[in-house]
Amino acid sequence: MWLRPGQILTLGITTHGLRTYLAVRGGIAVDPVLGSRSTDTLSGIGPAPLPAGDQLPTLLDSQSLPPVDLAPVRGIEPGTVQLDVIAGPRDDWFANPQALTVGDWQVSPDSNRIGVRLDRAHPDLPTLIRSRAGELPTEGVVRGSLQIPPSGQPVIFLSDHPVTGGYPGIGVLADADIDRAAQLRPGQHLRFRFL
Repeated sequence: MWLRPGQILTLGITTHGLRTYLAVRGGIAVDPVLGSRSTDTLSGIGPAPLPAGDQLPTLLDSQSLPPVDLAPVRGIEPGTVQLDVIAGPRDDWFANPQALTVGDWQVSPDSNRIGVRLDRAHPDLPTLIRSRAGELPTEGVVRGSLQIPPSGQPVIFLSDHPVTGGYPGIGVLADADIDRAAQLRPGQHLRFRFL
């Protein structure tokens, strides 16, 4: 979309999913921190988050326009969403790992770019029961990891996740479903399926 000087682009509330993205030709002209112009919400490193009314300069780009003007993104459907999970690396820490796939989970309002926190959608559904006592030594985690804290309520790690974690990881989301998980709205229901 071409905007002439003085024109205003207004973004409304998304009808599907949680987040929308705006790309600006040339990029945003803020000082990079460690090579990035985005904010890491976990560490606080990077430019400050934008409050309402902030104005950002853009970088000039003399390159030709890209050959497409629409970035195809798989949308998130309204209603209950199914996410595929690859078991491990610590699924053996649970007496009943299949309880993850029974019934619906609900996205907590405490979710953010670090992770999607989940609660059971119905209190009569089975909870995940640990088969081991004690805590797991801290180990590396990847985007899409599905960790289970002592509460038994799963957390799906997203793009701003920590590089290490100490809760057992019952699985990792299939790559195609990680970006879909980031679009889940608080209160939305989801189900897991082991691949």
